[in-house]
Amino acid sequence: MNHQCGERVGVMTRDELREVDRRAIEEFGIPGLVLMENAGRNAAALLKSLGIRGLVAICCGKGNNAGDGFVVARHLENAGVDVRVLLAVPATAIRGDASVEFNVLRRAGTPVLDAPPEIATAWPDELARADWIIDALLGTGFQGTVREPFLSAIATINAAHRKVLAIDLPSGLDCDTGAGLRDCIRATHTATFVARKPCFDVRGASDITGPVHVLDIGVPRALLLELTTPVASAASASPV
Repeated sequence: MNHQCGERVGVMTRDELREVDRRAIEEFGIPGLVLMENAGRNAAALLKSLGIRGLVAICCGKGNNAGDGFVVARHLENAGVDVRVLLAVPATAIRGDASVEFNVLRRAGTPVLDAPPEIATAWPDELARADWIIDALLGTGFQGTVREPFLSAIATINAAHRKVLAIDLPSGLDCDTGAGLRDCIRATHTATFVARKPCFDVRGASDITGPVHVLDIGVPRALLLELTTPVASAASASPV
């Protein structure tokens, strides 16, 4: 799953990630749902390799990061893992490819807790039962200040003191600048896609990301090498 053979892909910024997605879809004809499926499946495989000894709570927002989380939930459930999906936003707010993946879960009967009026009161009991929490709230597109309901979701996850796998990066952390270190998810491990992000090399970031695992999502390697900063010129860019 890691980019660790041949010439390695280096660091990729938010804009470069968007360009990779656009070109993979428009030029190579790879549907966005296929990329999402690959991302979620590989993240689920990573979590299984880390060891699961109980319930996995998947905390989701409404965009592509949530969609990855929905795919993780399905593949873990298929492997016999007890899962519970916790929505930070109403199901009606889920959009794009994520809505397709969410509808699969609904039809499959996967346990889903719709967004409660108060996350801070509804989630603690759910998270207390979990062996692992999946952070699929906010992805690389996030910029600025964390707002509700995500502010409460992040605080509640951190207060649960459970093992956390962050999807792509810890929610609340700015992909490019590393801003938000104090207000983001504190992850045990981070499953990032395609390449490392600039925020991972900011001082103190490793304390909130844990080990970073760079996972493949099926984008042609030639496209990645064309668009990413070469590993030789990027500080600490080797995948973990």
